[in-house]
Amino acid sequence: MEWGSESGAVRRYRIGGERRDGPAAAPQLESEALAHEPLADACGGGGARMRKRSGEGSGGASRGAGTGLSEARATLGLALYLLALRALVQLSLQQLVVRRAAVGHRGEFDARQARDYLEHITSIGPRTTGSPENEILTVRYLLEQIKLIEVQSNSLHRISVDVQRPTGSFSIDFLGGFTSYYDNITNVVVKLEPSDGAQHAVLANCHFDSVANSPGASDDAVSCSVMLEVLRVLSTSSEALHHAVIFLFNGAEENVLQASHGFITQHPWASLIRAFINLEAAGVGGKELVFQTGPENPWLVQAYVSAAKHPFASVVAQEVFQSGIIPSDTDFRIYRDFGNIPGIDLAFIENGYIYHTKYDTADRILTDSIQRAGDNILAVLKYLATSDMLASSSKYQHGNMVFFDVLGLFVIAYPSRVGLIINYVVVMAVALYLGKKLLQPQNKTATYTKDFFCGLGITLISWFTSLVTVLIIAVFISLIGQSLSWYNHFYVSVCLYGTAAVAKIIFIHTLAKRFHYVNASDQYLGEVFFDVSLFVHCGFLTALTYQGLCSAFISAVWVAFPLLTKLCVHKDFKRHGAGGKFIAFYLLGMFIPYLYALYLIWAVFEMFTPILGRSGSEIPPDVVLASILAGCTMILSSYFINFIYLAKSTKRTMLTLTLVCTIAFLLVCSGTFFPYSSNPASPKPKRVFLQHMTRTFHDLDGHVVKRDSGIWINGFDYTGMSHITPHIPEINDTIRAHCEENAPLCGFPWYLPVHFLIRKNWYLPAPEVSPKEPAHFRLVSKEQTPWDSVKLTFEATGPSHMSFYVRTHKGSTLSQWSLGNGTPVTSKGGDYFVFYSHGLQASAWQFWIEVQVLEEQPEGVVTVAIAAHYLSGEDKRSSQLDALKEKFPDWTFPSAWVCTYHLFVF
Repeated sequence: MEWGSESGAVRRYRIGGERRDGPAAAPQLESEALAHEPLADACGGGGARMRKRSGEGSGGASRGAGTGLSEARATLGLALYLLALRALVQLSLQQLVVRRAAVGHRGEFDARQARDYLEHITSIGPRTTGSPENEILTVRYLLEQIKLIEVQSNSLHRISVDVQRPTGSFSIDFLGGFTSYYDNITNVVVKLEPSDGAQHAVLANCHFDSVANSPGASDDAVSCSVMLEVLRVLSTSSEALHHAVIFLFNGAEENVLQASHGFITQHPWASLIRAFINLEAAGVGGKELVFQTGPENPWLVQAYVSAAKHPFASVVAQEVFQSGIIPSDTDFRIYRDFGNIPGIDLAFIENGYIYHTKYDTADRILTDSIQRAGDNILAVLKYLATSDMLASSSKYQHGNMVFFDVLGLFVIAYPSRVGLIINYVVVMAVALYLGKKLLQPQNKTATYTKDFFCGLGITLISWFTSLVTVLIIAVFISLIGQSLSWYNHFYVSVCLYGTAAVAKIIFIHTLAKRFHYVNASDQYLGEVFFDVSLFVHCGFLTALTYQGLCSAFISAVWVAFPLLTKLCVHKDFKRHGAGGKFIAFYLLGMFIPYLYALYLIWAVFEMFTPILGRSGSEIPPDVVLASILAGCTMILSSYFINFIYLAKSTKRTMLTLTLVCTIAFLLVCSGTFFPYSSNPASPKPKRVFLQHMTRTFHDLDGHVVKRDSGIWINGFDYTGMSHITPHIPEINDTIRAHCEENAPLCGFPWYLPVHFLIRKNWYLPAPEVSPKEPAHFRLVSKEQTPWDSVKLTFEATGPSHMSFYVRTHKGSTLSQWSLGNGTPVTSKGGDYFVFYSHGLQASAWQFWIEVQVLEEQPEGVVTVAIAAHYLSGEDKRSSQLDALKEKFPDWTFPSAWVCTYHLFVF
């Protein structure tokens, strides 16, 4: 090979086999390079032409012999590297608690005792608010256990118990916005304090109620069991507390956070509280994740860091959860918004497939998981109850915290202002590194500058086309009715969307290597594309920092460690190329960012995959999952793109990926993979709601204009009833429910305002329902006010759960009402939704609305409707409902109840 016919830039980056006579020739080559380096042409091909040898064509044959990595070895090495990191992540996740030789010693949390509490609570059965199981049996059991704990307690402590029955109302912007009203619901409150009393307190919160038809072991009986055991341990301790610990066992969380609102706004002990810990669940067992803290109050994070024995926390989870993309909320919001109290929110997140189903039983929660949660909660509560900061917590309210655990071993936490400095320092380091290359005199860097920006464009194009490719596949899969095929087999989604994304990225870069960067040194291109990836991640770091997101620390990790790695291996790479030593040190330097990325990616899929099976009929889950997988592929491939240019070829890799993707695609299209599982050990059920209802529509004169009855069917995933119809032929598209355009929320008895998420539902004709305790709704008074509005006062009686809907007519507006803070809150779509519940022996619900009439209409000024939901007792069932439930296959979870619906015009 003749060196004289090549550009200086290429000569400078040629590797081992193309050096003249060894290291001694390097200075001479460098001087020749500086003397003869030409200016680059435009990105459209000048750089490639500049590196062509005179009189020779392009192509791989012109590259120096032995300059490229072996494709098989490189691919195998990267695959094994990622698999090894994934194995480390899995090991850290399965390591729940180091077993001790003896558990249950005095002063220690005993998971066996907590499990005994858990099994007793779940044996009561589903515990919906207002049911005897919730209001009587569970409350009685809790009080019995608290009494036994009080008898055993140390004289250093004093225990006080109160059963609260609050009534109240509030508005919340959850699920598009609605208003909640509760009456005579139940809270069991325990105060553990020093014998001489305390002026300040820390709150521990759980809820013992459950959703209908679920035993609610993880959500949230296990948390209440943990709290009972923590109460026992603290009360028998010989160590005096400085502050009180208030244990709130609330009985109406599943009614959208009602009981916590009743406590924090009405209970006399609420004024003592300076911080709280909320125990929740979005899955069954595993590790409990700290996914919210604050607001601000970094000392709380430091308390968790200092005290928790088995930490698992991430500010990333906090910012994702608070962004609203997860359709869920916890009592944390109530204490933060209505109590102005800082706190820590923890939740179990593993195995969310059976969350809120009949499979959420005590036997699915590992004792190790209970021990882990108990150790952490006990340690953190004890730390807070003896902390000097608790008494003056408002003084420490300054800024947010960046916090994240490292494989569950320990937590790194620092103030966000420190994170800001770190981020800026990292950005400056990259600016200096790249600026040294890009801003040197033009005759030295023209080629590099053009190739760098061309490489940036090629990288972005590869990512964009990769995303488009997987989205096209996802849309096609959805259109042919094979959505959620991966729900029970997650590896299918990786083989389908993940391999397609990787193959497209490799394909684009292979084309660039073959036709654009003709005759360019592999070593030179490897360096260029490393710099491109570094620049892109630095851009992400800058954007996230500018937005004020604490999650920017991830980008800082993905910039700082690769940059340090590059600086450490640069000299060896320049002299010897991509040899074994270089690859070993390169992968070692990437260990931390890639390990943590895989750790986070696991958490993302652990949370989002089950959610996509209950996210409604309007969000294509394959499109969401394909987008997430494409994003993960872009991140994980970023610092390995340079290996495409260092390798001799990528043909076999692309062929293998394409083959895997094609096989997965064909199997999915053929319906080989069924999305749901009836395996008792690992169920992944399809969720279906069945409501046997009777609807009655009244006109302006009070006459019944329409009355019908049927079983209203809602599937909570994108597949609708397509998998059910073969088993129950009568549920098909001929009975699709039609929207009543003139009725609020389409004239159906929505339990919660999720109508915008579930637009596909079915209405199977059935006989009328006749509850033994029917709901009654009447207009008490209609008054004309001096300010041209109409005040309508209503009274309603009925079961423990009712929904009230309002739609104003043209020329009318709802100006105020006696609910919430007095200002009406609309739901998505413009209607008004009120969620009502009561405990036992509630009085009639009386409330008023005021309608501002701008223009008289012959059809009236407002339409209202009320739905009564019978979620417990004999009225919950009907023979038709039971018969239909029996027809559902065992891989479904049909949650069923009876309801009535009445609509009126005024």
